[in-house]
Amino acid sequence: MITGASAGIGRATARRFAARGDAVALIARGADGLEGAAREVREAGGEALAIVADTADHDRIDAAAGRAEDELGPIDVWVNVAFASVFAPFTEITPEEFRRATEVTYLGFVNGTRAALRRMLPRDHGVIVQVGSALAYRGIPLQSAYCGAKHAIQGFNESLRCELLHDRSGVQVTMVQMPAVNTPQFDWVLSRLSGHPQPVPPIYQPEIPADAILYAAEHPRRREYWVGVSTAATLLANAVIPGLLDRYLAWTGYESQQTTDVTHRDPPNLWRPADDEPGTDEGAHGSFDHRAIAHSPQLWASQHHGLLAAASALTAVGALAWARGRKATGRARRWSFEERSGEGMPPVRAIEVARAAWGLALLMAPAQVLRVLGGRGNRGAKAVARLLGARQLGQAAWSGLRPSREVLAGGAVTDLVHAGTVLALGAANGRWRRVALSDAGIALAWSLAGLRDSGRP
Repeated sequence: MITGASAGIGRATARRFAARGDAVALIARGADGLEGAAREVREAGGEALAIVADTADHDRIDAAAGRAEDELGPIDVWVNVAFASVFAPFTEITPEEFRRATEVTYLGFVNGTRAALRRMLPRDHGVIVQVGSALAYRGIPLQSAYCGAKHAIQGFNESLRCELLHDRSGVQVTMVQMPAVNTPQFDWVLSRLSGHPQPVPPIYQPEIPADAILYAAEHPRRREYWVGVSTAATLLANAVIPGLLDRYLAWTGYESQQTTDVTHRDPPNLWRPADDEPGTDEGAHGSFDHRAIAHSPQLWASQHHGLLAAASALTAVGALAWARGRKATGRARRWSFEERSGEGMPPVRAIEVARAAWGLALLMAPAQVLRVLGGRGNRGAKAVARLLGARQLGQAAWSGLRPSREVLAGGAVTDLVHAGTVLALGAANGRWRRVALSDAGIALAWSLAGLRDSGRP
C-alpha cells in the first residue's frame, strides 16, 4: 500500500515493489497520474489497484485500506509518502494554506498509519515505512509548513515505535530520511517565490529513495535510514553546530531553493491534484533530470553498515596485530611458542583477527550473514546469530589479552562443542541444515587451528 503513488518517490517505489511480483495498492488524488502508475506496475510484473483518495480524509483512507484487503489480500507493507507544501516565507502563507499542508503531510501519515495498524495489529504482522526527510531534523527557510509537518511525523513515529516495542508487537515501523529529490512537486507546488522552486542541490533521482524504501521494508528493525551524503551531512552538522547552520541557511537558503533555468509550471496542487485530468500525468521525475544524481554509494554503505564496521574492525585488528608482531620480533613472547622468523603474523594472531571479524559480522549484520549462509533472517535466527557473535568476540578478546597454550586449547574445545551443537540443530530442523553445516565448518576449522597452535596433537 503506497500513498502519494501517482508521482515522484511514491511512483518509483511502486515500480520497485512491482518488480518483485507484489500486488500494489496505489493511493493518490490524481486520476491520470494513478492510471499511469498502475500501468507501470503491471508492466513491471505486479498487480495494481488504483484508488483515488485524499490522505487528509481518514474515512477515505480507511475505506481504501479495506478495499485493498478485499481485492488484493492482507496488507503486509504500508508506505506513507503523500505530502503537500507551500514555498513562501511563513508570513506570506495563509492560515488555510498552512492547515491544508499540515493535514495532508502530517495527518495524512497519521491516517495512513492508523488504517494500517487497524489491520496489522490483530495479525501481529506488518511493516509501516514512513518517508521522512532531512528536514524532519533540520528546518530550512521558505518551507515552514513542510518542515513542521516532517518534524511532527518524526516525533509521532518515535512515540509509536516505543509503544509497539513495549507491547512486543510483531508490527514494525521504520523511517527513511530523504535528500532533495527530482520529483514533479517542484512544478506543481504552491509557490510565491520569484524564481522556479527547486530542490536544494545535490538532487537525487527518485529511484534512489525507492530502493531505500524497498530495503527498509525488508529490513524494518532499524529505526531509520539516511539516504544521500547530503542527508547524512545535514543531520550530523545539525547535531553538532545547529546555531551555525541557522546562519548558513539564512545566508544561502533563499537562493538555493529557486532557479531561473526551469520555466515549466503546472497549476498548484495544494487544493486540487495537478495530475487529475487526462494528459496531465507527470510520471516519477521532475524537471531536473539534467542535474540529478542516479547513484548513491552512501545508500549502499547505510544499508550495509554492519559489514563495513566488521571490515573496518578487521583492518584495525590486523594493523594492531602487525604492529605488535613487529614490536615483538626477536624477543620472547608471553606465550611459550615463538613467532616464526620471516613469516609475518603468527597463526594465533590470524585466528584472533578472523574470529573478531566474524563475531562483529554476526552481531551487527546477522540478516546479511544468514542470507550468505543460505538461511532466513527471522527474529529468532538473528537473536541466535548475535549471541554466537558475542561469544566469538569474547573468545577473540580473551585469546588476545591472555595468550597461552591453555587458553588456545580451551577455545578449541569450545569451538568443538559449538560445532556439535549447531550440527544437532541442523539435523533437527532441515530448514537450517545449510546454515548449520557452514557454521560448524567454520568452528571446526578454528578448533583445529587452536589445537595446532596450542601444541596439542
